[in-house]
Amino acid sequence: MEEEVILVDENDNELGRMEKMQAHKVGALHRAVSVFIFNGGGQLLLQKRAAEKYHSPGKWSNTCCTHPRPGEASIDAARRRLNEEMGMDCGLTAWGTLLYCSAFDNGLIEHENDHIFIGVTNSVPVVNPAEVEDYQYVELRTLQQSIQQHPDRYTPWLSLCLDKIDLKKKENENPA
Repeated sequence: MEEEVILVDENDNELGRMEKMQAHKVGALHRAVSVFIFNGGGQLLLQKRAAEKYHSPGKWSNTCCTHPRPGEASIDAARRRLNEEMGMDCGLTAWGTLLYCSAFDNGLIEHENDHIFIGVTNSVPVVNPAEVEDYQYVELRTLQQSIQQHPDRYTPWLSLCLDKIDLKKKENENPA
C-alpha cells in the first residue's frame, strides 16, 4: 500500500494528497510531525536513524518523526509514531510549527510544515530496529555544541526544531 502525505500551503491549509516518495522527489510542501521526549532530568531523548531509512540514515535526530496520514490529526500521528519507533507512550504537548526545506545527497527534498510535540517521561525506550539503530539521552546545551562542531552527524531539521524549542523556553515555557 502506498503511503500518502498531506499537501499543505504555507499556512498549513490542506491542498490534497501525494504519494510520500513522490512528494520528497519533487519537494512538495507537506505536513509532518516531530516529537521531542525529555526525561525528568531535562535530557532530550535522541534516536540514531536506522541504516535502511530512505534519507538521513545513521544520523542522530529527535525522538521520532512522521507524516500524519490523511484524516489523522497531527497529535495522533505523533502518539502513533512514538509507539512505533520508540515503544513509548506519554502525554504530548503541541509546541508550535516549523516551515523548512532541506535537500539531501540522494536527490530527495524535505519541504515540510513540521508540527512539534514535547513530552516528558522516564520510561525506557523499546526501539524498533527497522527504524532506530540506537538512542541516547543528552543535555540540550551539549547537543547544541555537538551540532555546531559536527553538523554532518545530525538531521538538518533537528537544529531548526531546537531553535524553536529554545525560543519558547526563553518565553518561560520550559518543556522539561
